[in-house]
Amino acid sequence: MSCNTRLLKTFEEALRLPLTRNSRYVIFSDCHRGTGSAGDNFLKNEFLFLAALKYYFPRNFTYIELGDGDELWENRSFEAIKAMHPESFRLLSDYFRANRFYSVYGNHDIVKKRERFVNKYTQDFYCHHSMCCKPLFPDIRYYPGIILEDREEKKDIYLTHGHQADLLNSTLWPLSRFLVRYVWKPLENLGIPDPTSAAKNNTRKKNSEERLTAWARENRHLLITGHTHHPMIGTVESPYFNTGSCVSPAGITCIEIENRCLTLIKWELGTRNDQTAYVRREVLGQRICIDEY
Repeated sequence: MSCNTRLLKTFEEALRLPLTRNSRYVIFSDCHRGTGSAGDNFLKNEFLFLAALKYYFPRNFTYIELGDGDELWENRSFEAIKAMHPESFRLLSDYFRANRFYSVYGNHDIVKKRERFVNKYTQDFYCHHSMCCKPLFPDIRYYPGIILEDREEKKDIYLTHGHQADLLNSTLWPLSRFLVRYVWKPLENLGIPDPTSAAKNNTRKKNSEERLTAWARENRHLLITGHTHHPMIGTVESPYFNTGSCVSPAGITCIEIENRCLTLIKWELGTRNDQTAYVRREVLGQRICIDEY
């Protein structure tokens, strides 16, 4: 099965959400929430993620997680991940209760597509604020893709994780998971990067991005993915966007969609003149409006 076929199949099964001038979406990808071990790359940026969630909720944004939200290749236990990041899950559950949380599965959390996994692990979590179990995402469904449907201008936005561009991380994902869990995870602790990862292998990253860009051009779709951890703003000639990730040492990135325009945003640590630290929201690149495509 080719990359083109895999992507077409993804969007045949996609959830459709409305896109209007009043729509507000924020799209994060590749949080890779872990268990607090040395390999939990989300842990150092969690305070930025929490600040972003608290910013978007009162502004009526809908949160879309574009895959690899949880690191379920390196870690077997989703319960351990929930226990390590209770505040993140508490805020995400607030979005879910408000009907403003939707999620796509990626290659590292592909098990979320299984109904048995969802029924067993995503129903509740232990809330430290109330010191009891509370509903998390009861009866949630994780999707292969999402289409933001623009009924006004007929310029839809296609969202998916992006691992479909890589055979090793899509069709052969059980093999990749085995290699990551039992071979590359121990070696990474010694400083040897995982060659199966599009985020850590520049050749795989470039090849994936070229395939995704070609698909967007050929099918004349505005496409947003994650997977490569490389934040990108598209152009009219190349309508491919990437959210980046939440695991970069420099901060976390996301894409905001508001008034039918897309903006790449970076959340990072800033310092004031009085040497106090704060979380800063920075616009990266140029704001792109769908009307331009």
